[in-house]
Amino acid sequence: MKTHSLFVGQGRRKRLITKVRDEVRFLKSWAGNPLTTGAVAPSGRKLAQLMAAYVEPERAGRVLELGPGTGVVTRALIRRGIRPEKIVSIEYNGKFATMMRERFPAVSVVEGDAYALRPCSHMGTDRPLASVVSSLPLLSRPPHERRALIEKALDLLEPGAPFIQFSYGFAPPVKRDSGSFELEKTRWIVSNVPPARVWVYRRPTA
Repeated sequence: MKTHSLFVGQGRRKRLITKVRDEVRFLKSWAGNPLTTGAVAPSGRKLAQLMAAYVEPERAGRVLELGPGTGVVTRALIRRGIRPEKIVSIEYNGKFATMMRERFPAVSVVEGDAYALRPCSHMGTDRPLASVVSSLPLLSRPPHERRALIEKALDLLEPGAPFIQFSYGFAPPVKRDSGSFELEKTRWIVSNVPPARVWVYRRPTA
């Protein structure tokens, strides 16, 4: 029993050390370039779980993750039931991209600009994506760039498949456009630092 407790304690201590180190890395990245990092700390566990909850594991196609950072949402996607081989992550920060490859060797990690999305064929598939999960700091970009990203992402998805974006703002990154896409919002995750909510965009199915 004592040995088991010792291992549990060591595991918790290791997770805490990793969490603190990730927060320090995020803070340094934000201080160096706030327009690309957009947050002073990685997404909290509850926020990551809420984002992952909108991904449908049974839907065919790959899951595209934009701006995974240290992999908090990636881990939530895997716990949701998404196979790592099904995930493609695009990360702009080279250090974070290297960290992602070390932590999730089965995930396809692409170091590049997530705002320059390409057709699905560039991701090793010709079928539409199952979901797009974004942790990009959209509110740091002009409105036309936000809309362009969401429109390009929705073009890679089947009608009804979700583009999932978290935000710290009261208003959506891009306002509802009933002719082009539908929009759903979640409750606030007040335990996140800072508090955040999730916005889900979809092309109409009919």
